[in-house]
This record gives sequence, C-alpha cells and structure tokens, in this order.
Amino acid sequence: MPSALPEGEPVPADGSLPPSALAGVGSRPFGIYVHVPFCATRCGYCDFNTYTPGELGTSASPQSWLEGLRRELDLAASVLGTPPPAETVFVGGGTPSLLGASGLADVLDAIYQSFGLAPGAEVTTESNPESTSPSFFEGIRAAGYTRVSLGMQSAARHVLQVLDRKHTPGRPVDAAREARAAGFEHVNLDLIYGTPGEQPSDLAASLDAVLDAGVDHVSAYALIVEDGTGLARRIRRGDLPMPDDDVLASSYEMVDAKLSGAGFSWYEVSNWATSAEAQCRHNVLYWKGADWWGFGPGAHSHVGGVRFWNVKHPARYSSLLAEGKSPAAGREQLTDEDRRVERVLLELRLAEGLPTGVLDIAGREEAKQAVADGLLEPLDDRCVLTDRGRLLADAVVRRLLP
Repeated sequence: MPSALPEGEPVPADGSLPPSALAGVGSRPFGIYVHVPFCATRCGYCDFNTYTPGELGTSASPQSWLEGLRRELDLAASVLGTPPPAETVFVGGGTPSLLGASGLADVLDAIYQSFGLAPGAEVTTESNPESTSPSFFEGIRAAGYTRVSLGMQSAARHVLQVLDRKHTPGRPVDAAREARAAGFEHVNLDLIYGTPGEQPSDLAASLDAVLDAGVDHVSAYALIVEDGTGLARRIRRGDLPMPDDDVLASSYEMVDAKLSGAGFSWYEVSNWATSAEAQCRHNVLYWKGADWWGFGPGAHSHVGGVRFWNVKHPARYSSLLAEGKSPAAGREQLTDEDRRVERVLLELRLAEGLPTGVLDIAGREEAKQAVADGLLEPLDDRCVLTDRGRLLADAVVRRLLP
C-alpha cells in the first residue's frame, strides 16, 4: 500500500457510503484485500505501511490487529447492506506469514463469517520464505487458501544484501516446492530487477531458479527508489548508483524472453502465468476497476466509484474500531473522467489491451501515431502494447491522455 495518503473528504463515523456507490454492489466483481502491517525487519527499498516490533512497542499487536479486523469486516458488511461473497481474497503486507498458519486461518474465518466466499474463490496470501515451512503450507491449505505468493527478489546473495532482504538465496525455491507439495496448484514468485550491482548473470541465475521451482506465476518489477527509504538515503549519499534505465530495459527483455521460452505468457506488463487459470484474479480485479474493500491499517478500497483509505497506524486503526467508528481517514468520489483516465492507466498494461473507444478524439489520434512508432499493435477495436511498447508503457499512457 502507498506510504502517503491523500487528503480526500471526511468519512462518516459509521463508514456509510453514498447511495450511488452502493447501487449495483454484488452485480460487479468483488474482492477483499487484508493488510497485515507487521514485519520482522524493514527492507531498505520498502515504503509500504509496515512496522517492526521495535517500531510498534506495546501500542499494537497481531491480536489487537485481528480484533480490529473482525470489527472492520462486520462494519463493512453492514455498510454494504447485503454483503456480496468475496470472489477473491488477497492477504498482503507486511509479512502475513508472521501470523502463522493458525493466524491466517483466523483471518479467513473472519472473512467467511462476515462475507462468505463465492464458489471457486481465489484466496491468496503473501509469505516471506523464511517464515514458512511444510507444516505452514499444509495448515493454510487446509484453512482454505488456494494461492501463495512468495517474495524472492533475487537468487544472488549480494543483490539481497543491497535490498536488505534477510532470506537466504535458496530458500524461496525450497518454499515454492513445499507449497506445491502441500497441494497448492498456484504459486507465485516475485522478482526485482535493476538493483545496483546486479549483473546480467545474476538475473539469469534468478530466472533459472524460478523455473526450477516449478511455479505457475512470476511477477517481476523494476526496482523503484522510493523517497524516505534506506535505499534512497544510500543513493543520495553516493554509496550506490541510481538504477539505470537502459539496464532496466535490457533486464525486462531478459525476463520476458526467459519466461516466454519456458511456457509463460505475459498478461500484465509485470506479470507472467503459464495459463489463464494461473493468473492472479485478484490483481485483475484491480486493473479492471471492479469493487474491493481493503481491510487493515492504511488499506485502500474502491466501491462503485468511491475510493477510501484507512488510517495508517495499527494502534489508531484498532482504537477507532473499538469505539465503533470507521477507521477510514478519507475518501474521494471519482468523476467519469477520473475513471476513464484510470482505465487508460491500468487496462493498457494488460495483454488484452484497452478498448479504443475509451480514448477521446485526441487520444485516438495519438494511438494511430503510436502504431506508426511501433508502440501499439495495429488498431482494431483495442490498443495493445507491442514488445517495445511494454518497455515504454508509462510513456504510451501519457501520449494517450493528451
């Protein structure tokens, strides 16, 4: 979740939403995100809303967070009236696996009690490889989780050290195999490329390790240096160089070539899967502007064109809910133009592309020029990025929103 929250407008203490947002709830896809704000240590590149034990002290705990989560789930169900069963659930963080299998089972049970799950629901949890084990995977599989996403970042020890990642290089592969052995058909590994000091041979070795793990989904992201992080401070001091755009582009091409050659297909600029069933349905729900409610400190939600977000600190989050109040810090009502712009921003990144009709007249003219420049496939009724266009996706978006 983003580290900085916009101001927005105040949210009623009961968390109620405008009638326009509630109209059609249940007829649109609906997902649930749960933010677990706890981490054992802080990675140098991370600006997510997370807290180590030393940062929290005694002001909050997993137990107080879970109590708050249960209350927020009940509040959300009341706000929505007839709460739709969740088609997708994604437990992220932070480090959800620090809750253990029993803690994650409690999370899913709370969701089931307040909302229920749609038949065939996708239920994902992120996990740090170092806080998992065969019994952990067996426990969450028995609890009802259907998908696991593991943070790998790199197989090179020196790259992990730059990122301040504490896991040993081979552990993510072992964890992925343990998850598969526990019955998980869908397992994702996350990679980060472009870390200062990473060589092409390091990235190639990381990709080989991913493929050896037998996963059916890979997410690969260019390193972004976020203000306020330890990595940003090291770069500002001159201890490390900024990631190089040309290196990032060549790294992306290596990732895509290696994964494509192994039977993966990209379905979003930074995500590859071996089949349609292996795609992360929860993330697709985001990219297509469906409804979701984000639970936990700092979590963002979107229902019927209204976006809202929670207070960031776990202690404040729990105390508001204990008082019977919504933990929402602010919200904004998206205009039709806001929603159109977001469709361009998000759907253009998908392999299926963006319907051309979403563009205004100037945008359609720019799309024709982007085809001529080799950034978009020849226009039919959709704008689809070429391989070169994927490297320049953000620039293409800016052209289509003149």
